[in-house]
Order: sequence, then structure tokens, then C-alpha cells
Amino acid sequence: MAKVKEIKGEPGAYTAKIAITPRYVNERCTACGRCGEVCETEIENPFNYGMDRIKAAYLPHEMAFPLRYVLAPDIIGTDDAARCAEACAYDAIDLTMAPEVVELHVASIILATGWEPYDAERIENLGFGTLENVITNVMMERLAASDGPTKGRIVRPSDGKEVKRIAFCQCAGQRDENHLPFCSRVCCLASLKQSRYVRQQYPDAEISIFYIDLRAMGRNEAFLKDIEGDEKVRLIKGKVARVTEDPATKDVIVEAEATASGTIVRTQVDMLVLATGMVPSAALEKVPFPLAALDEYGFVLDRPGIYGAGCAKRPLDVAGSVQDATAAAMKAIRTAAGR
Repeated sequence: MAKVKEIKGEPGAYTAKIAITPRYVNERCTACGRCGEVCETEIENPFNYGMDRIKAAYLPHEMAFPLRYVLAPDIIGTDDAARCAEACAYDAIDLTMAPEVVELHVASIILATGWEPYDAERIENLGFGTLENVITNVMMERLAASDGPTKGRIVRPSDGKEVKRIAFCQCAGQRDENHLPFCSRVCCLASLKQSRYVRQQYPDAEISIFYIDLRAMGRNEAFLKDIEGDEKVRLIKGKVARVTEDPATKDVIVEAEATASGTIVRTQVDMLVLATGMVPSAALEKVPFPLAALDEYGFVLDRPGIYGAGCAKRPLDVAGSVQDATAAAMKAIRTAAGR
């Protein structure tokens, strides 16, 4: 609920202004959920990329910290907000909360703002946003999650049908000078993992993976070999050129040129998953102070007193992000110690 608005100063002596958005729920909240039960207004669930709806009095997600409910601004001043306040047995709802700004004095700064999925609607030939059964890899991850919109059932959005034929399109908007010129490092393995999700739920499912190059970074060659040996998984080296829909069934039709043979491959599936890449968050939103340095893609460049960490700095997997964050913390400590 907090956002950095401004930072001024120099290494060892920065002043940061932080804007705090009211959550209309105080520290007395026990996450009992009573406010959500009486609330009638529903909003899109941002944690599930809008694939389901939640009450406007909600817990952001199961692992939220602090474990405290939030009232959406949409209902403040309405009867719904009043009902939530009346239902709370702990006097935890405070409808008088207002935005505030706090000022912090710090010695060093770590930019760990992470990444956002590339906007798949910008890749016009792949159908996202116009075809109901074309989703992105992050949406697929939420479908497979036990606390996701379908409680872990992998079904297609248009009609809830079980996914027995599925295609994955690698490098969706990546390694492409019109979109993201770089490789996001984790997408190939994410799709291979997600193909395994499908096979576990539907042992007879047929899976097609369209790719430019399959990159199993680090110690993951064995996993790639395992997928390659799966008779139900078809690996097709070729860039997807066009995605259309069968209007009668809402099935997705994927067309690509197979690199090895030069022939056109046409596959009809229940659902298509686009492996969109990592866009550093700093590239999407203006960094709130002129002291930070970004490269041409929006990734953070280290400079004295200001350090990037994880995917704010470059595409990384979880283990790489942890290692990078440790290094950033050590650099920040050295600045704070005047070294």
C-alpha cells in the first residue's frame, strides 16, 4: 500500500517521500473474512489477472503480509462500506483513513521493483485479447494454482472445457526488435513445466510447443530431455505466424512454419498459451527520482548508493534473484557504513 514518490540526496544521505494508500482496515484485523461475507460489490481479481472476481472487501492473496483485509476504494462512501464496518467484531474497519506521506532518511537504496508480463495485446497476430482461449504464461500459472480462479483445474476460459489439446507459443514478443529484443531466460522452462501440469491432470492430453530455440538454463538439461521423451509432447521448431479461431467451437488454430522442413504446420487446440517475457517495472513507470540509471530496456544500472536487485536489474529465475539480492544488500550496507 506504499509507493515511493520522491528521493533526493546523495550516497549516505538520501531523503525519501513515501505515499501510503489507505486500506480502510487497521491492525486489529484478524482476517476473519466477515466483511467479505456481507460485502455485495465485486471487482476483478488482480492477483488472478482478471480471470475471476472477488468481493470489494478482500484479502489480496493467501500469503499476504500483513495478513489483513483491504476495502476497495470503489465502495468507500457506499452502503457496502457501512455494512462491512457494522459486521466487523474487532472495530478493524476505519472508513476515515486518508492518504498520507511519510519521510524517511536513508543511506542507500535498493531498487527491487521486479517485472511485469509483456502486454500480449500488442502482438496482434497471436490473438490475445480478441480470442477467448488465448492466455499468457502467467495466467496459466494461476489456472494451475490451488488458490487460483479454477482451484487448480486447467480449463479454458470460454466455456470451462477440460484442456485435452494445448499449444505453447514460445518467445511471444521476445527476441523481436518490434517488441522485446532480449530473451527473458525463464520462459522455456516455465512452458515445459506447465506442459507437465497438463499431462498430470489429463494423461492423454496432446501438447504442442512452438519454439525458436529451447533454452534450459543452468542444471535443467535433464528436465528438457525428459519432456523431449514424452510421446504426448510435440516440440516444433518454428515461429508462430498466425492465430485464428474456429467460430463454432472456439478452438484456437495455430499456424507456423517448421524451420527444419520449411512446411506450414497447422494445429487446432483447445487453448493456446503465450510465453510472454519480462518487462522491468521501472520501464513501465517513471522512476521517482532522477538519480537512478536505466539501460535502453529499462533495467536498473548500479551506481554509488543506488543498487538494482533481481529482475529489476536483468531477467533472472528465483535462485538468481535471491543471489543478486544478497549482493545488492551487501553493497547497500557498505554505503551505509561509509565504505
